[in-house]
Amino acid sequence: MTTSTPLANQTVLISGASIAGPALALLLRRHGFTPTVVERAPELRTGGYKVDIRGTAIEVCRRLGILDEVRANSTDMDGGSYVDAQGRTIGELPAEIFGGRVEEDDEIMRGDLARILYERTREDVEYVFGDSIAALHDDGHGVDVTFESGTRRRFDLVVGADGMHSNTRRLAFGDERRFTRYLGAYISIFSGPNHLNLTRWETYHARPKKLISVYSTAGEQAHLAKNLFVFSAPEELPYDRRDAAAQKRLLAEAFAGDDWEIPRLIADAADADDFYFDAIALVEMDRWSSGRVVLIGDAAHCVSPAAGQGTGLALTGAYVLAGELAAARGDHRTAFAAYERVMRPGVELNQRFAARFAKEMTISSRWKIALRMTMLRTLPRTPWKNLIAKKIRDDIQRAANAVPLKEYGTSHERPVQAA
Repeated sequence: MTTSTPLANQTVLISGASIAGPALALLLRRHGFTPTVVERAPELRTGGYKVDIRGTAIEVCRRLGILDEVRANSTDMDGGSYVDAQGRTIGELPAEIFGGRVEEDDEIMRGDLARILYERTREDVEYVFGDSIAALHDDGHGVDVTFESGTRRRFDLVVGADGMHSNTRRLAFGDERRFTRYLGAYISIFSGPNHLNLTRWETYHARPKKLISVYSTAGEQAHLAKNLFVFSAPEELPYDRRDAAAQKRLLAEAFAGDDWEIPRLIADAADADDFYFDAIALVEMDRWSSGRVVLIGDAAHCVSPAAGQGTGLALTGAYVLAGELAAARGDHRTAFAAYERVMRPGVELNQRFAARFAKEMTISSRWKIALRMTMLRTLPRTPWKNLIAKKIRDDIQRAANAVPLKEYGTSHERPVQAA
């Protein structure tokens, strides 16, 4: 890389302060750019489910300088089990098989990862909470941004890192319905009391076209459980994404009359202040940039929770985009094209994986569930259990390592801000 070439397009507005946004800000700052992060929420959002850090994402965390903190905040789960309607254990698997992990792979709460990235950037990156982009005007030389607060500012580049329902994508590319592909199910996640007294353990219960998961990690949050509900629906449901009460009613209706722990867990949803509800869907776009605006993470290529790789791809995308901008000395046309060239094959592989696995999350009939549970119960005693476990791991690892990492050089980078 030629360090004597002036760095163009130094001011970068990033919309979204979840994972991809702060990771990109950290890397851009290190490469000499001046990022600003705007986030609609009034403060950092620290809720969410546990997320996998696998394969390429592990190396990205190492290069970001946060891997030790990720390790220190690991969920450290022991394993998981499936239970029947009476709560009886059908089968158990250790964490490495349950999660398809190998070697350095780890798992962390989404909120902990967001906090780690924010703490690494808060001292030398401008964060604007409680605001959002209302309008964009790209005149070919820069982007004039009007915020919902009424503030107007000009940036060289704008990055949408604002999730599956990206406001930036809507403003730059059009209605999201052009880009989303519904995979036939909905997912809800929320916290509640640890009724099952779980510690570093995950419990699953399957019903026709439905799946419920409850888990709790060790440590300060051991008195709480995270609850995950998935149910299939033939068509997308009409509801207001900002109306949590309406979403809670939809969830209750979908699981009305079901037994096991479901009535108690649904009752907990009513009081949950971290309630999440959304369609399981993909974001598929022909291109991820338009002029001086570019998308990363779920805004560009949501792979849905069915893939289990959304966080890894968000981290990897931030690393690649920042690196390509640095390699091109800020030439956004060259950098955006290179970023997409590197990322797209791996993203598409993960989206194919998600489309297949989404159907496995909501098995359609009782006899298919019974067959699956029989296989799970007998797996530890079968002579080919290692081959089956290897097949599961290989499929997951192929997806987790689908994006190759390049070395973008460090000679001109700024030092990492200490936590």
